[in-house]
Amino acid sequence: MFTLNAMAFAAMIISILLIVYPLTSPESKTFHLNAKNAVKNAFFVSLIPLLLFVSEGQMDTSANLKWFDFGLTNLSLTTQFDKYSILFIPVALLVTWSILEFSTWYMHIDPNIGGFFKYLLIFLLAMITLVSAGNLLLLFMGWEGVGIMSFLLIGWYHARSNAAAAALQAVLYNRIGDIGFLLTFCWLMKNAQSVELPFILSMYPSTILLIGFIAAAASKSAQFGLHPWLASAMEGPTPVSALLHSSTMVVAGIFLLIRIHPLLSQNQMALTICLCLGAISTFFAATCALVQNDIKKIIAYSTSSQLGLMMVAIGLNFPYLAFFHICTHAFFKAMLFLCSGLIIHSINDEQDIRKMGGLQQALPMTTTCLSIGSFALMGIPFLAGFYSKDAIIEAASTSYANSMALTLTLIATAFTAVYSMRLIYFASMLYPRTNPVLLYDENDTRVLNSLARLAVGSVLAGLLISNITLPNHPITHTMPTYMKLTALIITLLAFAIAYDLAKTFWTTPPTNYATSKKYDPLFYNQIVHRTSSDIILNSAGQIITHLIESILLKKFGPDHIEKTQLRPIKVTRISQTGLIKTYLSILFITLISALTI
Repeated sequence: MFTLNAMAFAAMIISILLIVYPLTSPESKTFHLNAKNAVKNAFFVSLIPLLLFVSEGQMDTSANLKWFDFGLTNLSLTTQFDKYSILFIPVALLVTWSILEFSTWYMHIDPNIGGFFKYLLIFLLAMITLVSAGNLLLLFMGWEGVGIMSFLLIGWYHARSNAAAAALQAVLYNRIGDIGFLLTFCWLMKNAQSVELPFILSMYPSTILLIGFIAAAASKSAQFGLHPWLASAMEGPTPVSALLHSSTMVVAGIFLLIRIHPLLSQNQMALTICLCLGAISTFFAATCALVQNDIKKIIAYSTSSQLGLMMVAIGLNFPYLAFFHICTHAFFKAMLFLCSGLIIHSINDEQDIRKMGGLQQALPMTTTCLSIGSFALMGIPFLAGFYSKDAIIEAASTSYANSMALTLTLIATAFTAVYSMRLIYFASMLYPRTNPVLLYDENDTRVLNSLARLAVGSVLAGLLISNITLPNHPITHTMPTYMKLTALIITLLAFAIAYDLAKTFWTTPPTNYATSKKYDPLFYNQIVHRTSSDIILNSAGQIITHLIESILLKKFGPDHIEKTQLRPIKVTRISQTGLIKTYLSILFITLISALTI
């Protein structure tokens, strides 16, 4: 067993070194191709530990490098390759390989394509650091790494004000989560003198510690209240949306909660917070996706909704179901983003779905993949999303969960079918609504290969991963047939209703749509970014003005002068009596003093 663990550890280290190697010559003309090939080779090497894990059924290997020694405590860099990291790293590498190959076509006219690929590689390394960390110190390094790289990649077109603002917004929202993470880190250093995960998981859970972890996860994984940055991040290039905001960075928060789940499972309050927060997030994001017309924004809100579903799984005390959904979601969501990027490119940078249509003739591969991805997202049986999504909804139905949380989750499931159907219908079906100048082109092997890999993953990943992540001896539970079929029935009903609605609205010309403030999800941004800022800044201004006026000006100004000068004035006034006897006495005393001295 030790030899197998050593082999798995060596294979993981080799795959990481393969990714690092191209970064040694970033100025090379073929850097983008070297980067793509490095990730491809790393993926095949990372399959070795996965196959060893599948054959053995269990594997956990770690390495420790001491960094600082403080006497009572020491900080070390600890790596840990267990079932979560051994399974997640090949998934991340396969998705990244497909996205990088797509990017070589998508970004080929960008003069700084080498810099773009360098950022993507560093981001991938930060994500691998995060998932293979054995303590909070190394995890925090990966956490901050994905944060700063997301800032650089979202703001790639930083000359556009929207892209620059979106990048800044992403960083500011993630700062809130970092405060929660640092709170837990400092609390552990003060009270436990250790940040090693095995030690932390053996402690009695403190509520403040868990709330810090949940706050960190909520900001990184765009839960309700901290969600606006995810939709704004669509200002970045499409490969960035596909990599950062569908399959890797945004699941970092959920991954953190999976890592510390033994602590969460002992605290009912923390589980309830996760459940309710996840249910509200999945419902709100699905509602926002219903009324979006920008193809990338629909997929972005869909991501936020699926992250809410993962949070529901955490709250139900099923971390392996949340992890299962992370892995399946990576394939079809990355594919949806790549398809949307290809469609946008093909119709002259048009992102409004109401101006698309009839693309099944011009872009058959793209629209087929878009349909497969949307069906997988909806949870149509035997596609990847079905295995994980259905399992989470079944778990919610049969557990003693908050009934409102369950209701919101089921409504969000119905809404998923509605916006997915709307997306397929307006993008692919009937006749074109585009301008006559079209640039249809999907006959490039770089595009076809990357989409084909992700499409195969979207079909087969659920079946393959379910045999690895789910426990070998699941709890046998019985449930009525109607409960078993709840998710499927709701999805199919919503799909049928959406199809009917789409047919009705297809006849309405796009010019007749009025922008309604009521259905604009940006109302949340107005409340948070304007109203709250005004209140905070005005309150701060009043407090500071009051302090300056009452303390600095009065206490150190007129009041201070009055108090310091009053005593000498009183003494002087007492001595000025107007009596000759007093004056002569003072003269006599002064004279004697002068003669004596």
